[in-house]
Amino acid sequence: MNNSIHWYSRGFNEQNLQELYDSMALRQEVFVVEQECAFLDADGMDPNCTHLFGYHGEQLAAYSRLVPPGVAYTECSIGRVVTSPRYRGLQLGRELMQRSISWIEEHWGSQPIKIGAQQRLEDFYASLGFVVSGEPYMEDGILHVHMIRPAS
Repeated sequence: MNNSIHWYSRGFNEQNLQELYDSMALRQEVFVVEQECAFLDADGMDPNCTHLFGYHGEQLAAYSRLVPPGVAYTECSIGRVVTSPRYRGLQLGRELMQRSISWIEEHWGSQPIKIGAQQRLEDFYASLGFVVSGEPYMEDGILHVHMIRPAS
């Protein structure tokens, strides 16, 4: 299945309307509806970011938002990491994160990457080289923890 995923990135102004719609719909499906988290997803950062898409045919299977340094944190960041419920169990989340990290290293150079991870996913992110940085905190009703992946 993973070989049939088409991966690519676009700046905000490079996205077509279908890509924008698909990414916002997937983010709402998972973060707002599935996780029952009422929050402002359109937080003003999207126009400054690069967006990584993983499509299976016409379906958006996985997505992340690559945030340059100085937008969310002093460090660059990976956010809105999401896999479609229809594509879970295929290791797409791992591939998505690996591709996100590789994109950052290729385009922005080797540097620390900071994320605000849901605490329940701490082990997953640790397996990708992220280490906890600070105490857990509540964000939008979900326990989170900051994690940093040192420069490679």
